[in-house]
Amino acid sequence: MARHSILQTLPEPLRSQALERIQFMTFPAGQVLFTAGERCHGLPLVLSGSVKVQMTGVSGHSIVLYRMGADDICTLSIGCLMTGRGYRAEAVVEEEAEAAMIPRGLFDRLLEQSPEFRLGIMESYGRRLDDLMLLVEEVAFRRMDERLAEWLAARAAQGTIAITHQELAIELGTAREVVSRLLKELERRGQVRLSRGRIDVTGELSGLD
Repeated sequence: MARHSILQTLPEPLRSQALERIQFMTFPAGQVLFTAGERCHGLPLVLSGSVKVQMTGVSGHSIVLYRMGADDICTLSIGCLMTGRGYRAEAVVEEEAEAAMIPRGLFDRLLEQSPEFRLGIMESYGRRLDDLMLLVEEVAFRRMDERLAEWLAARAAQGTIAITHQELAIELGTAREVVSRLLKELERRGQVRLSRGRIDVTGELSGLD
């Protein structure tokens, strides 16, 4: 069951002792793993499936901060465990997921007793922080029409993109009305074709001048 790379950093017999206390769980699509304000009781390690972490602001608008797939570590949980604060976002299962939960006490012990585990946790945290900084740069300094065109272009090869305007707004961190307006303009230009819950890219995408 030790299918996560961070567990492989542990020396024996520490790994064997840890595996006795780790909980292995399966979550169906749609299940909420944690919500904003909730206390963190352990570190989830994703073994398979897909989980998205998103934040909702006071305006009611949401944005996807990051996704976790196989062999990922929940960065938000690392921060909460180290600061003792509650979550600032929520995690929702997108595709049925398997996860291993390291309880808080065990997490502290592994950090203390295994330099390799500690380094792996810090490296994971650092990589995700870089990604989040890029997201902040995107949201703060790039035009929404450019971000939308880039998002669609990156997925055009898959054919029809199955997504609602609301879901796309959450991906980009804006209002549904903004996404709908920009998509309508792209459709008018012949760059996309819209239908309920679907977007087909039909032309070369670019920002709206």
